[in-house]
Amino acid sequence: MTFEELGLSDEVLHAVADAGYERPTPIQEQAIPLVLMGRDILGCAQTGTGKTAGFTLPMIDILAQGRARARMPRSLILTPTRELAAQIAENFEIYGKYHKLTMALLIGGESFGPQIEKLDRGVDVLIATPGRLIDHFERGRILLNGVKILVIDEADRMLDMGFIPDVERIVSFLPKIRQTLFFSATFPPEVVRLSDNFLINPKEITVSPTVSTAELVEHFLVRTRARDSDKRETLRRILASEDVKNALIFCNRKRDVDTLARSLKRHGFSAAPLHGDLVQAVRTETLAAFKAGTITYLVATDVAGRGLDIVGLSHVFNFDVPIHAGDYIHRIGRTGRAGTKGHAIMLATRADEKYLAAIQKLIRQDIPVLDGMDAIAAPGADQAPEKDGAKVRTETPKKPSRTRGRRGGAKAKTVPKTRTETEPQPKGGGRGRRSGARKEPARGQVIGLGDHVPAFLARDPKKSI
Repeated sequence: MTFEELGLSDEVLHAVADAGYERPTPIQEQAIPLVLMGRDILGCAQTGTGKTAGFTLPMIDILAQGRARARMPRSLILTPTRELAAQIAENFEIYGKYHKLTMALLIGGESFGPQIEKLDRGVDVLIATPGRLIDHFERGRILLNGVKILVIDEADRMLDMGFIPDVERIVSFLPKIRQTLFFSATFPPEVVRLSDNFLINPKEITVSPTVSTAELVEHFLVRTRARDSDKRETLRRILASEDVKNALIFCNRKRDVDTLARSLKRHGFSAAPLHGDLVQAVRTETLAAFKAGTITYLVATDVAGRGLDIVGLSHVFNFDVPIHAGDYIHRIGRTGRAGTKGHAIMLATRADEKYLAAIQKLIRQDIPVLDGMDAIAAPGADQAPEKDGAKVRTETPKKPSRTRGRRGGAKAKTVPKTRTETEPQPKGGGRGRRSGARKEPARGQVIGLGDHVPAFLARDPKKSI
């Protein structure tokens, strides 16, 4: 099927051709005709399946008839993150280039002034995150009783981020008679309840992400020790050995994003962090630099990485195994797009086994160990390494006991942090020295991985970082 068969106008078809697209994706084939007919849609699809164009293309044709009024948008698109909102805005600019539709983007971290000016002139398309939209509404800067089309994108992520009460409040301000397009990658009970309340006789559209993901993305696993410094060392070794054009690196926590980005930059990698605590100007500038190729590695959280569409992204690295299996699908959905092959590499420790099993069950395949890294997956990878056949005994350091406010307390003795049975204990040094001398690693040794050195890492000791 071609776009010409979907009932779109010549202007939209011309814009689609200019963008280089020839054939619609499965969700576009199903959604576009239904949206043009005015039907409510309940769509089960993730980012990367083409669903954004699936609702923007027909919306442009529908909104071409009519005129916007001041502070009364004609359509509303709600998204969970600023980056996804900006991505949808780019789609409207690309596909609506031959129409004279007006658009406003209401997201946090941006000045209210320019947003208010656009609303005062009237907009056909309003793209917003829930929090900023409510701010404008409570200030009396916007009226929502003129909305004819409502789009709720990534409803499951709205639920995860706690936006559902805000979404319900916003929908209560809208006309009862409207067209609603509701999209979610998963349908937990709360999301199902919302769809039942918001939609009228909807047409259900389901696009399975698993098959397409398995076909386009090669999955790999690297087992590593749990200590953060060991994980960072393992990741740097992989980056040095892989042919990476550009990559997204996902962490579960914002503080780990900053730490990992600093570590990569300190070791000569072109990297930058992206998470919700950064000001919007920095987030926008960082994302633009990554898209332009100035930055090679973008370290991000799930929230910041949601909905990103990076052309030709070669790799996605999971520095942390996602707690929710569905997040793995969203993460690796950034690569392997538009028919190109992608690579997804995940670092896992012993503590991640439960989450790893859930991911493999979801994608219906076992994730193979990355070639050359299978030695790290040997039993005991998270335990103390062995040296010359003798096990290293590690003792947990004891803190000296202190009695606050008392005098004459005896000093507590401290136990050395680490002592091995195969190494002689150094003699006591001068004042201020530690009791144990630090042993330098041999050339080419992978720090923190014991004697299980993967072949591809030990091949060239000069690559040691």
